[in-house]
Amino acid sequence: MGGEFHPLTLGAVCSKIGSGATPRGGKEAYRGGATSLIRSQNIYNDRFVHEGLAFIDDDQADELRNVVVEADDVLLNITGDSVARCCQVDPAVLPARVNQHVAIVRPRPETLDARFLRYSLVSPSMQAHLLALASAGATRNALTKGMLEKLVIAAPSVPEQRAIAHILGTLDDKIELNRRRNQTLEAMARALFKDWFIDFGPVRAKLEGRWQRNQSLPGLPAHLYDLFPDRLVESELGEIPEGWEIRRVSDFLSLAYGKSLPAKARSPGNVPVYGSGGITGVHNIALIDSEAVIVGRKGTVGSLYWEQSPSYPIDTVFYVQPLVSLPFCYHLLESLPLRDMNTDAAVPGLNRKNVYRLEVVSPPEVLLEKFSVLARKLREKIFTAQNELHLLTQLHDTLLPKLIAGELRIVDAEKFMERTGI
Repeated sequence: MGGEFHPLTLGAVCSKIGSGATPRGGKEAYRGGATSLIRSQNIYNDRFVHEGLAFIDDDQADELRNVVVEADDVLLNITGDSVARCCQVDPAVLPARVNQHVAIVRPRPETLDARFLRYSLVSPSMQAHLLALASAGATRNALTKGMLEKLVIAAPSVPEQRAIAHILGTLDDKIELNRRRNQTLEAMARALFKDWFIDFGPVRAKLEGRWQRNQSLPGLPAHLYDLFPDRLVESELGEIPEGWEIRRVSDFLSLAYGKSLPAKARSPGNVPVYGSGGITGVHNIALIDSEAVIVGRKGTVGSLYWEQSPSYPIDTVFYVQPLVSLPFCYHLLESLPLRDMNTDAAVPGLNRKNVYRLEVVSPPEVLLEKFSVLARKLREKIFTAQNELHLLTQLHDTLLPKLIAGELRIVDAEKFMERTGI
């Protein structure tokens, strides 16, 4: 065990607990400006999400001057389906205010460290407690100011709080680094496909004299020079590289139906079960024994997933049966407007025959193979980063409740992280 933990009531150790409001006129009244308006969709337990961040002008910000967000503030969702989600503000979004669905919880640093508070609030036991509190009301889920003021946090001395927060923060930083690395690698593969096969960047570079024989450009090694033509010709799809063809998606792949697997029929295992919204659970038997590309058919139409390990796609998705390399098939599908191809008004659905009929530009086989080699190398790096991310997340989820509850000594956690190279 570490030092002794003592109960702290938030109302007694916080200088601010309170939520804001939406500017008059609702979201249509957001005028843009220099002040961020933080809403529930920006708050997740593992990070602050910038997507969907709103902005208000100086007059609107002044109306919300009682909910000025400060650096290190803990933000807690207090209403709706995302109730109890919690993170700290990203200083990059300051100056900021919160709306009525988000509470600022600002501890006094001499008593309660803000990072320790955040980790306490996202611990499994506290999340369960907050959700139970929120569901006690007669209508929608909600956490009131009174509930938060009475909330009790167990905490050791401030130096120990900071040490615990440092350990968990180190893991958080590494998790975020891996997540960003994955996003960068995905973007690189996507950009390469787009440049070669949609924008015809190498052909245009030769045509305009920007790429010379024996010259390497970013993403264009010299040995590929002779594989690209130096002319564009007219086609029914517009200008395409000379010698390339117009073909249909059915020439590259087929889409097979996933298989029904109700939750009650699943057995404990490590095989991910995929629906159109992504992984919906696990099973002990795989439908596909190798890597797979999975496409949303019903529900989240046109969603696209690459799964490196054996998996089980259910009946709300298709899985790709490739006629060329799987990386090329993945990026080809990624470039198509699948999400706009809903053919059923009642239940959104993707008709594979409509996908097969789509016309696309087809490069020579040798160039397709060269792309696939490069894309495969990027995919291997993505898989390695995903594995590291999974291990780091598991370690984080194991250490967090033990450290927050005082069940694991700080020195033991530090030694364990040293042994694992973190």
